[in-house]
Amino acid sequence: MAEKPSIDTRDEKSMPFQPPEPELADSAGRRKSVALNIRSTKEQTILDAQAFAESHGMPEHSALFGRAALVARDPNKYDSIPELDEQERNALTYEDQTGSNGANLSFPEEFGLTGPGRAEWIVGVINAIIFLTAGLIGAFIVDPLNHYFGRRGEIFITACILTATPIGSGFAHSWEGLFAARFVMGIGIGAKNATVPIYSAEMAPARIRGALVMFWQLWVVAGIFLGFCANVIVKDTGDISWRLQLGSAFIPSFVLGIGIFFCPESPRWLMKHGKHAKAFRSMLRLRAHPIIAARDFYYSNVIYEEELKLARGAGYFARLWDCFAVPRIRRANYGASTVMIAQQMCGINIISFYSSSIFRDVGYTAEQALYASLGYGAIQVVATIPTLFLIDTKGRRTLTLATFPLMCIFLLAAGLSLLKDTGTRGERIGPVVLFVYLFTIAYSLGEGPVAFQYSAEVFPTIQREQGMAWAVCINNTFAGILSLTFPRMQTVMTPTGAFGFYAGLNLIAWFMVFCFVRETKQLTLEELDQVFSVPTSKFISHELTVWLPYFIKRHILRRRIAKPPQIIEKEDTATEKIFEE
Repeated sequence: MAEKPSIDTRDEKSMPFQPPEPELADSAGRRKSVALNIRSTKEQTILDAQAFAESHGMPEHSALFGRAALVARDPNKYDSIPELDEQERNALTYEDQTGSNGANLSFPEEFGLTGPGRAEWIVGVINAIIFLTAGLIGAFIVDPLNHYFGRRGEIFITACILTATPIGSGFAHSWEGLFAARFVMGIGIGAKNATVPIYSAEMAPARIRGALVMFWQLWVVAGIFLGFCANVIVKDTGDISWRLQLGSAFIPSFVLGIGIFFCPESPRWLMKHGKHAKAFRSMLRLRAHPIIAARDFYYSNVIYEEELKLARGAGYFARLWDCFAVPRIRRANYGASTVMIAQQMCGINIISFYSSSIFRDVGYTAEQALYASLGYGAIQVVATIPTLFLIDTKGRRTLTLATFPLMCIFLLAAGLSLLKDTGTRGERIGPVVLFVYLFTIAYSLGEGPVAFQYSAEVFPTIQREQGMAWAVCINNTFAGILSLTFPRMQTVMTPTGAFGFYAGLNLIAWFMVFCFVRETKQLTLEELDQVFSVPTSKFISHELTVWLPYFIKRHILRRRIAKPPQIIEKEDTATEKIFEE
C-alpha cells in the first residue's frame, strides 16, 4: 500500500503544478501519458527493486538495486538514507554538485548549369535533394533499423553509406549522376541524424546530458570547418577541384564507422529489448559509481514498464500517431518541432550552403570567398565551445530566447550592408562579413546546439524513434526547401530582400520558442514526463504571468528577486487528464 503523502507547509508559490484527478483514458480510447514518481513504502520499494534484479538475471546486484531504488524514490534526500554507505553517498553528492559550399563555385560550370531560370533550379535541386531524402525517407527508416540492428549497428550502417556516397559524388559525370549519389547520401544522413543524438542522450547523465549531446553540434560545425579547409586545400587543382571537395566528405564517416565499435550499446535500447543484465553492464560503464548506475537504470525501467502497459503493443504507425494524439507526447512534439523548424527559419543554412557564393557576389574573388567562408567555419567552431558549459547551467530555453533577437538584428544588418555600392572594396565588403560572423556567433551560442539536443531528449522511450524521426523530417525537409529556393530567391527578391526575409523569420521563431519550448536542463529523460504533463495553456499562462514579470524586474529593472520555480507536474500516481490542454 502506498504511503499517504506528507502535508507540505511551504509557500504556495513554490509548489509544483498539481493537476486535477487523473482519468485513465478518454472516450475515444486514446492512451494516456505517464508522469510517475516511486511512492511505495520504503520496505516495498526495496523488495520491488530486489525482485527486479533477481528476475532479470542480476541477483548479485539485488542489494545495490534496493538501495538505488530508495535514491530514485526521492533523489534530493539521498543523504538521509541510512542504507547507503559513505562511498555511495559521496558519489551522489559529487554528481549533484557538479564540403559542398565551395563546390557550388565550380560544379555548375562543369555541367553547364549557368545563368538564371532552369539552371538555378537544377543547382538548387542538387543541393536540396540531400536534405529532402534525409527528412522524407531517412528519418522514417530509423525505427526498423534501430529495432533490428541497435543504436550502434544503425550508426555503423549509415557510416558505410556516408563513406561510399561522397566518393560516388566525386566521380559523377553528369548532374543526374551527382543527383543520384546525393539522393542516397541524404537517406544515410537522415537515419544518422535521428539516431546519434538519441544514442548520446540515452547514455549521458542528466546533469551533463546537454553538454555531452551537444558534442553532436560541435562535431557538425567542426565538419563544416574541415569542409571549408578542404575547399581551400584543393582550390588550385583545376577542373577536378569540386570533385575533391565533394569526395573528401567520406573521411569523417569513415572515422565514425570505426569509432562506433569502441562504444557501448545504449542501456535503454537493451532494456527495451529485454536484455536487462547486458543493459546494466552497459550502464555501469557509463556512470561514475554503481549506485548511480543502479538508480538511473531502475528508474528508467519503472517508467518503461508503465509506458508498456499504456502502449499495449502498439505498432510503428500507432506510436507515430501518439506523437500527435497523446497530450504529454504532443507537447514534447511541439517543442521539438519548434526548435527544428526554427533552425531553418533563422537563416543559418543560407550561410552554410552559399557563403562562398554570397562573398563572391559582394566583390571577393572566388579564392577570397573560400577564405572568407573558412573564417565563417572557424568562428562557428569557436563560438560553439562556450555552449558546452552554458547549456546545462543556463538551459536550452534561455539560450534560444536570448539569441534569436540578436540573430534577427545581425542578419538584417548584413542584408542592408549589401546595398552599399560606393567606396573601396573593403568598405563595401567589411560590414557584410562582420555581420555574417556576428550572426554566426549568436547562432552557435543558442539555436545551433539546442535543436538536435532538445529533440533527442523530450520523447518517452516507447515513442523516441518516431518522435525523433518526425523532428528530423521537419528539420531536413525545410533545409531542403531553403536550399532549393535560395538561389532563385536571391534573383527575385535580391540578396538584401532574402536576408531581410529570414531576419523576420527569426522574430517569429522567438515567439514560437516562448510558447512551446520548455526547459529540460539537468532532468533525467524519465523526469521530463513531469515537465510535459503540464497543459500547454497553463504553461504559457505561467510564462506570461510569472516568468516574464520576473525577467523584467530582475534583468531590466535590476531588482534582486528570487527566481520562480519551473512549473512541473508531480503526482503520486501515474497519469494525467487527457482532455485538458
